[in-house]
Amino acid sequence: MPPISDRNDPVSLPVIDAGTSSPASSKRVAAPGESDSMLSPDEHVLSTLERDGSRRWLYPSLSKGRTWRWRRVLGYVLIVVFVAIPHIRVSGKPLVLLDIPARQFTLFGHTFLPTDTPLLALAMVGLFVAIALVTAIGGRLWCGWACPQTVYMEYLFRPIDRLFEGTVGRGGRPKRPITGWRRFARWGIYLVLSMILAHSFLAYFVGTEQLASWMRSSPVDHPIAFLVMAGTTVAMLFDFLFFREQLCLIACPYGRFQSVMLDRRSLIVGYDYNRGEPRGKIRKRPEPNAEPLGDCVACGRCVAVCPTGIDIRDGLQMECVNCAQCIDACNDVMRKVGRPEGLIRYTSQDELEGKPARLLRPRTVLYPLLLLGIAIAFVGVLATKSSFDARPLRAGGNPFSRGPGGEIRNAFRVRIVNRSEAPQTYTMRLESPAGADLNVTDREGLQLEPGATSIVPVMVVVPRGGIPSDGQLGASIRIEDSSGNERTIDYTLLGPRI
Repeated sequence: MPPISDRNDPVSLPVIDAGTSSPASSKRVAAPGESDSMLSPDEHVLSTLERDGSRRWLYPSLSKGRTWRWRRVLGYVLIVVFVAIPHIRVSGKPLVLLDIPARQFTLFGHTFLPTDTPLLALAMVGLFVAIALVTAIGGRLWCGWACPQTVYMEYLFRPIDRLFEGTVGRGGRPKRPITGWRRFARWGIYLVLSMILAHSFLAYFVGTEQLASWMRSSPVDHPIAFLVMAGTTVAMLFDFLFFREQLCLIACPYGRFQSVMLDRRSLIVGYDYNRGEPRGKIRKRPEPNAEPLGDCVACGRCVAVCPTGIDIRDGLQMECVNCAQCIDACNDVMRKVGRPEGLIRYTSQDELEGKPARLLRPRTVLYPLLLLGIAIAFVGVLATKSSFDARPLRAGGNPFSRGPGGEIRNAFRVRIVNRSEAPQTYTMRLESPAGADLNVTDREGLQLEPGATSIVPVMVVVPRGGIPSDGQLGASIRIEDSSGNERTIDYTLLGPRI
């Protein structure tokens, strides 16, 4: 098997247009007196970059094999799911709402507040461990099968391109250039779809009700929101019209993370080097004493269908997103030439080298154990979480003052956060020290809506001589909501030292 690389081998991988199976060199001829080595790099650095630095546009052909059909079904289901998630309600709340300005995150009907730091930290760590586990087992299946970038690109925007290019159902190099009215019509469709996707994306962050209100009103009434929507639409249009597969190759960090998350038994799309080499065209009249050829017939179909423009025969590469288009294309060719399928297949590096497959290995045992521990900790923190938060805060100015009768007054504040799903009324009472009084602005109780926060000024008055000689006295205040939940906060009262 050839060595693993994150670049294409300049010897075995010619510059091939993804819509054809024949090499198409883009190398500029050196002018007199120029050094050819200075014009062309020694390596084909990026599959979407020609050797002279110009953009290489990819026009992948389409191979409608078994995995492509499954991917298409999943892709259209996911498009519906991506759009529907903000509209789904659980217990009257959105399934997912990431309200960043309000610092509230609603997941599966439960709202997390900024004070839920342990829960949010456990959720983030659990997400990273889950990604590492899925990658260790399934490689980059997410990228090729479920990533929104791939799903929208392959099953929404590329079909539109093929409609205007005259290559519906097969892909490849356009039969006609997209000029004139076709160009403007294509841009118009892209713009409408980008607007729809931008609004669907923003619904995850502002909610469907707020988004609908903005859409029905004039942009003058909400200029900032309108600019955000316009900017998101432009970003979507730029991504799918121009940047395209380069988001996976350049911007997305996941391809670079895979080098530390994969091992030699992780699932990859691999070319069976031992079976396929040496590659060559099938000859009707083989030459005498010629070296036997492998199963690869050097048709170039695996390169022609690749949406990232790589040659899978060069080994495991960072640009491969495990979409399996090369598997479908190669299997189709193998059937036509009467050879076994699976020359390119879902496999692992060890399997390609003839070693047995093993699901159980250190990382596939450690990651689930870590996930289990994180899940137990998350459930434990969630189960013991109070329905409200209460925290004492010192007020500005002098820490204490004397009353006309010599009593000591400590003024401070109590911050209360309603974490429940219903409006609550909060009352306070002083439990200690004995003989002291608690004064609050609203003796009948503080009313808070779900998720609301209030800072309540309070004062504890200690009789003359009630503060010890060291000038410190502990106090306990019990806070109760209208549902019967209670919390006790401790505070250190200050006074003169004797």
